[in-house]
Parts: sequence; C-alpha cells; structure tokens
Amino acid sequence: QDIGMDIQPSEQKELTAEQKKLLVIGIIVVLLIVVLIGVSIYFLLQPSTDTERIRNIFIIFMALASVLVGLTFVILMVQLARFINLLNNEVQPILQSTDETVSNLRGTTEFLSDNLVKPVIKMNEYISGILQLFQTIGLARKTPKSTTNKGEQENV
Repeated sequence: QDIGMDIQPSEQKELTAEQKKLLVIGIIVVLLIVVLIGVSIYFLLQPSTDTERIRNIFIIFMALASVLVGLTFVILMVQLARFINLLNNEVQPILQSTDETVSNLRGTTEFLSDNLVKPVIKMNEYISGILQLFQTIGLARKTPKSTTNKGEQENV
C-alpha cells in the first residue's frame, strides 16, 4: 500500500539562493581577513616598525576577533530559535499523535482481553472441568496418548 510517503534514496539538495548568498559572503569575509593579515604582516616586517604600531595592530585584530565571536553568537541564537520552533511545531504534534495511538491501542487490547480472551479461557476451564467430572464418574473413558518419533499424537 502507498500511504503517501515517498522516500527517495539519498537525494542531493541544491543550494537555495539564500544559501548561495551566505556562502559568497562567507568566502568574501575569509578572503578579507586573509588580505588584512597579509598586509599587517608586511607592515610589521618593515624596519621602522615601533612597539606602538604593533600594539595598535594587535588591538585591531582583537576587535576583529570579538566581532567574529559576536557574529557567531548571533548565528547560534538564530539556530537555537529555529530548533525550538521545530520542536514546538513539528515534533510535539507527532508526539501527541503517537500518544493518542498508544492510548487507542491500549483500549483495544483491554477490549479484546475482556470480551474475547477471558471468555475463551473461562469456557476452556468449564469444558476441562466437565470432562474431568465425566472421567471421574466413568461416563467418559480416558484416552492415553503416545507420541511417535515425528512428534504426532496417536490415539490408542
């Protein structure tokens, strides 16, 4: 039966326009940082570089690093918000549906137990008791059973 779920084996998804844009921005930022590091190393290797200039460049690098850390935290917060949204809107209804299904299954098993299994067991008890009574008073003869080597029972 087809229940409406088509699972394709390992489809590769193409990047959306937004993902391509973010990828290009990321590459540009990395290239910009590499160029800044290269230029600063060039100026630091000049013979007339004094300690004040090195300190200023170090401060600039620390500021850039703190900006990157801040951006990373912003991205982390956005992803966390998206994850919480996913849990609330996607996973929670699935869990509620599963809980309903388990509850229905529990009710079905209780119904079958009360209305089918228990009466059949009770009937077998009564039939066994009546058969034992008949065997005891001699109205029914006991039938010894022997087993063959194949496990089948034969009446003797």
